[in-house]
Amino acid sequence: MCSASLESTLELWSTTLRQAKQHIRPLFAAPSVAASANAFLDGLLGGERRKTGWMRAEAAGDPGPWRQQALLGRTHWDAEALRDVVRDYVVETFASPDAVLMIDETGFLKQGKASCGVGRQYTGSAGKITNCQIGVFAAYVSDQGHAFIDRRLYLPKAWTGDPARRQAAHVPEAITFATKPHLALAMFERAIQAEVPFAWVAADSIYGVGEIELALRRAYKGYVLGVTGQHHFWSWDANLDVAGTAEDIAKGIPDQDWVRLSAGAGSKGPRLFDWAYLPLATLRADALDVALDQSLLTRGLLVRRSLSDGALAYFTAWCPAGTPVERLVMVEGRRWAIEDAFESAKTELGLAHNESRSWHGWHRHVSLVMLAFAMLARVRRLANRTPPKTTLIAKLAGAVVHPGDPARGDAAGAAAH
Repeated sequence: MCSASLESTLELWSTTLRQAKQHIRPLFAAPSVAASANAFLDGLLGGERRKTGWMRAEAAGDPGPWRQQALLGRTHWDAEALRDVVRDYVVETFASPDAVLMIDETGFLKQGKASCGVGRQYTGSAGKITNCQIGVFAAYVSDQGHAFIDRRLYLPKAWTGDPARRQAAHVPEAITFATKPHLALAMFERAIQAEVPFAWVAADSIYGVGEIELALRRAYKGYVLGVTGQHHFWSWDANLDVAGTAEDIAKGIPDQDWVRLSAGAGSKGPRLFDWAYLPLATLRADALDVALDQSLLTRGLLVRRSLSDGALAYFTAWCPAGTPVERLVMVEGRRWAIEDAFESAKTELGLAHNESRSWHGWHRHVSLVMLAFAMLARVRRLANRTPPKTTLIAKLAGAVVHPGDPARGDAAGAAAH
């Protein structure tokens, strides 16, 4: 029994990898390019801690990194088509009508000025302004698991307005300056166009206001979006006289209106906070747009308070009337999934080890990493459908299916949640 279980586990890995390679084969006209992509994927999934061109080449048995570099820079294939393949692969694995679409960004520390989009800008990855690239990502999160489905390199004005730098980095002529919220809006619109099933969107305060809110409302998507303490709210309820900044409103919330809830399981147990929710405006959808139906929807203010230092965080929420605060907390709590995915993809799959300086090189590298992450997430999902029946089998399966526990930051471990 032990041997059969182990064999089944190994077969799941090999079958999933083989299927992933079959998914991307139509993207490459030449068999040699397809073979390079397969070797690249193998290298990302290998045991080397750094996924540089030389490391990937050694894993593939190549004398040097030139084949790996050519795949990112000199061959002709469409990274956007690969992005769409990854998105469909993720939805096929984790589809849920109640899923959350997460939007967030991450930084890629760089030296020099040649890498496309590089510049001195703030990144939460370093917690400061530093020389880096910034990528905006979308992740699909359901109760089945999570993985990335979209990405885009942020191009600062210093790049979009410099023809020489654009040409050197092979930035397409059609690419113009776009703010991070506009990049996020485009990702949301692509997901809608592709009929990705989801009910909610969550993001931090960079993406929390403006066109995104309007687009989500018109698409009947609920959201929990971070805002600053200076964001203004007001009530349309005659029985609730509330108006002012989020910070000022939160100060007036009575003690009995706070409830302690978990935002999800963390490495040390439930992530507990105190929460307060004020539904400020309930109205019919067609009051916003006559093309919409007459569903009752509510706009509200969600406030999170830390148990350790009392620090507050604020969120604007849009949801069907009567949605309980527990549901909104669950949506906001799903934000940890994309942060965990960033860490795992960087430490285990080489997300930050891109050595290409071009626009298409960045998107090709990142899209291949997204595929590797999605594949690991799929393996974990399928493996967990039939848990081992004995402790010994569980240990053996864990050694193969679960190369690391989520607490270790392992990509396969992280992809389970």
